[in-house]
Amino acid sequence: MTRVLLVGESWFVHSIHQKGFDSFTTSEFTLGGVEFVAALRAAGHEVTHVPCHEITTRVPGTAAELGAIADVIVVSDVGANTFQLPPATFTRSEQQPDRTEALRGFVEQGGGLLMVGGYMTFSGVDAKARWGRTPLAAALPVTVLDRDDRVELPAGAAAETRAPHPITAGLPTVWPNLLGLNEVTVRETATELATCAGHPLLVVGDYGRGRSGAFTSDIAPHWAPAGFVEWDGYGPLFDRTVRWLAGEELA
Repeated sequence: MTRVLLVGESWFVHSIHQKGFDSFTTSEFTLGGVEFVAALRAAGHEVTHVPCHEITTRVPGTAAELGAIADVIVVSDVGANTFQLPPATFTRSEQQPDRTEALRGFVEQGGGLLMVGGYMTFSGVDAKARWGRTPLAAALPVTVLDRDDRVELPAGAAAETRAPHPITAGLPTVWPNLLGLNEVTVRETATELATCAGHPLLVVGDYGRGRSGAFTSDIAPHWAPAGFVEWDGYGPLFDRTVRWLAGEELA
């Protein structure tokens, strides 16, 4: 059983309803990634989901503490600012551990890490995600661009496997369509396992004693439509990805 810590994949929406002269507001909170969590739990993994607004209180600030609670950490659709600007630093100018350095050290010391695409990972929308300017960037198997890196594919584009690897063994060559991804470049030491619309989609590599991966599209809507998250290869893909990142030698 692999201990998986999913970090991110949540959001608040505050809406203004304008009705003639009058208006009112509504607010809602959504915890995303349910398909991903369900697939991993069905495969026997222990999954803990920490939403974006709880990162500074629930995600430890050192590599050793991270290793005590997780074998694999999945960072999905949450920007680096959330890790580097806790309230103590931003509002009170207090020194705090850099959680992006803790993530890098976690991989270096033998942990597994997967960064998943979205509007707030890699570089992200308007380059606000900023992951390329953090210590964790060194541990990723891809290089993060220093600009808005979104590749929007509203008409859909099929993913395709590129190189034989234990993670993709048993999966078809062509996967269901995706609706977008983050543009990255593959490091020379990494292995590109799948592409989408000519861009890297799934890339893995070693870092220190650990392993890291990049899945540049979404694990849930909107970039991952129903055809992808309901695909019978969805569960095996991420089950095997997590197991490989945890150091298991897959058959």
